[in-house]
Amino acid sequence: MSLRTSFCVFSFCLLISYPLNAQNYPDQHYVLRIDSLVQYIETNDGLELSGDGKRLLLQPDRTDGYIVLRPQYAQQPFNHGLPSWNGSAPENSSSFKIQMRFPYGTGWSPWLTVGFWRANVWSAYGSTGYGGGLVDYDYVKLNSYVSAWQFKIIMTRTGVGQSSPTLYKLSFAVSDSRTTSSLDFNQILNDKPAAILIPTNFIYQYDVDPDIGGSICSPTSVSMILRSYNITVDPLQFARATLDPWYNIFGIWPRVVQNAAEYGLDGAVTRYRTWSQARGVLANGGRIAMSVGLPLYSGHLMMLAGFNTNGDPIVHDPAKFNGYSYVFNKSDLSHSWFDKGGVAYTFFPDETQVASADQTPVDGSLPDAYRLFQNYPNPFNPSTTIQFSTAESQFTTLKVFDLLGREVSLLVDQKLEPGVHSVTFDASGLPSGVYFYRMEAGNFVQTMRLVILK
Repeated sequence: MSLRTSFCVFSFCLLISYPLNAQNYPDQHYVLRIDSLVQYIETNDGLELSGDGKRLLLQPDRTDGYIVLRPQYAQQPFNHGLPSWNGSAPENSSSFKIQMRFPYGTGWSPWLTVGFWRANVWSAYGSTGYGGGLVDYDYVKLNSYVSAWQFKIIMTRTGVGQSSPTLYKLSFAVSDSRTTSSLDFNQILNDKPAAILIPTNFIYQYDVDPDIGGSICSPTSVSMILRSYNITVDPLQFARATLDPWYNIFGIWPRVVQNAAEYGLDGAVTRYRTWSQARGVLANGGRIAMSVGLPLYSGHLMMLAGFNTNGDPIVHDPAKFNGYSYVFNKSDLSHSWFDKGGVAYTFFPDETQVASADQTPVDGSLPDAYRLFQNYPNPFNPSTTIQFSTAESQFTTLKVFDLLGREVSLLVDQKLEPGVHSVTFDASGLPSGVYFYRMEAGNFVQTMRLVILK
């Protein structure tokens, strides 16, 4: 046995044992803006680009249409996800619906509805759960780890003379559920960002309307964010537009983000794990609405206003009549936000900014690094897709090995230009079992695991 072969076998043994002692998979945020949306279209029935090339909308002679996007692949597996989107739709005459699906068994899950904007004009809402997971109002929760997903965008209007709904951005922030329970709170409490304050015209949510005041913390917080950008907004009108007519709730996360898009903000539902991470967004001109829970509230949203000279967070809390520039006990607020996952709405004033502290853009640009992605589907029978990226013109190989380190398939053996590449691995002639695929390009080497299940 050669030295090289011995190294391969040793590496594979380490990989087999790795999941038993695996670290949490990192948070990842994937965004498709209009250029990438168009490039990712797999099926199109009745949609087109607007004349200025900035939005997707219905073709002039269509009242209904949809597109299905090609699968997207995460760099690391995940089991939780936060979808959101930016677009526009007249209040009563048109609407769009967003659906997603995920790997399940040897194929795909059913399409799951993750939300719509603005009116619920469909006779059926659509599925929200299946054997492998569910959409919990606005939160994708899966029973196992996956590395892929697909989006479907459905549009409708009452007549061809009515304005079409439009859409120009899809966002999906994915994470490992174990991360929330394993945070180091000593580190969080000792995190003391530099002082900063985002002023606004404060809104006490109970003054907005006596009937719904107790239920509109989410739209009230975002109304304060709009005012912090000097954008005129009627908090009551904003709240009423945010109400989800299916669930009859004002705080559906992607719906509130979408409503802010009608006022010109670029937003997404995101996660934060440290105060410094959030402070970086504020310093770059962004705004954050925090979704918090116990011990402060059972469920609530408030605007993160900044930090004082001691590094303590400052909030604009719409539930308190004196909630402007309010300072909670740092431990209580930290647990209230981070124990709930650090979920937040993140906004910037236009699409030139990244609507997250740690976003992985999917924007059609050339990749800046070599990466090997998890194959999909996995397990599979008899074929699977392997995607990888190259940052430079480089001779690249992609090989499949069995558990003993023996090469069973050569998939790529050529010089490739920079870009994202996909190949199909047909395992018809191989028995069930665990295999590994290995990419080499210059000094870059990465190996990942796949499973044939017949």
